[in-house]
Amino acid sequence: MTQSSYARPWLAPLVPAYRLALALRELQLRSGLMPIRRLRWPVVSIGNLCTGGSGKTPLTIALAKALVARGLHVDVLSRGYGRRRSTLPLLVDRSGTAEDFGDEPLVIARETGVPVYVADERYWAGLLAEKASQQVSESASQQICVHLLDDGFQHQRLHRDVDILILSRADLTDRLLPAGNLREALRSVERATVIAIPADETDVEEEIKSRGWEGMVWRLRRHMEIPLVDGPVAAFCGIASPAQFFDGLESASVRLAARIAFPDHHRYTTRDLNRVATAALQSRATALFTTEKDHVRMGALAANLPASMPLMTAQLRIEIEDEDAVIDWLVSRFGGLQAVNA
Repeated sequence: MTQSSYARPWLAPLVPAYRLALALRELQLRSGLMPIRRLRWPVVSIGNLCTGGSGKTPLTIALAKALVARGLHVDVLSRGYGRRRSTLPLLVDRSGTAEDFGDEPLVIARETGVPVYVADERYWAGLLAEKASQQVSESASQQICVHLLDDGFQHQRLHRDVDILILSRADLTDRLLPAGNLREALRSVERATVIAIPADETDVEEEIKSRGWEGMVWRLRRHMEIPLVDGPVAAFCGIASPAQFFDGLESASVRLAARIAFPDHHRYTTRDLNRVATAALQSRATALFTTEKDHVRMGALAANLPASMPLMTAQLRIEIEDEDAVIDWLVSRFGGLQAVNA
């Protein structure tokens, strides 16, 4: 594969400093200066190498639903990026706001129904989860229990039993931050237990195997659940890869009259939504489309949008190829780990 150019070449002189910071963190972890804590229940981490979206949250949702369907007690531990009202470890209230808990934890909680806990240090979120489960029911302690760690690959201060790394073709030719988009170098894939790749990017599997990967490979299929609508729409979002959202709508035969992109994790204001409404009216759109995370971040402000122009939410879903076999393997890993749960 050919090397890609830096996404931000003017920042290339800063890459060595970033690489040094990574090396120092690795040294602290290996020397014990930065302790790695362990929870009683097994931890399954879902993460990636690049900044921005790669399907981590939809994969977390898919795994949570699949494991609950097998009778496991599942919770999700998240950083709660974007929350402002508290820094304490908290259980996500599904009726809360992004300012309370962050947009991704709210989406996960609402989509799965499983408990979601937020804390900068996911260890404290896990302790809160385990304490809450013990208080609720004695029967819960008889189940196989598991923590799903959302966006956890770089959060090495928490021990994990299974490390799932989402990897795409773009990651293989990208560069380190801040000039590129990689949070870690490609050699860090050695820490993974499983590499999950887009099902249509078969060359990624060939490439990682040529580099010595001998572990499991999961194949993921992404699709968007899009409400039916007549006429053109105005689409807007504040995510890392807005083009993926817009292209996904168009591939589903949605006619885009306007596209409005905000920065990733954008916190909406009345002025922003006035801009969206004006663009929609000027383009003669019949409806507005956004993502789940954006809808969550809008909160009560969504009521300020024109009543004549319904707001639709397109939901990204991930399906795991051979899901039954994948979940069989995952559950089998927990059998020998439950001793720490006694």
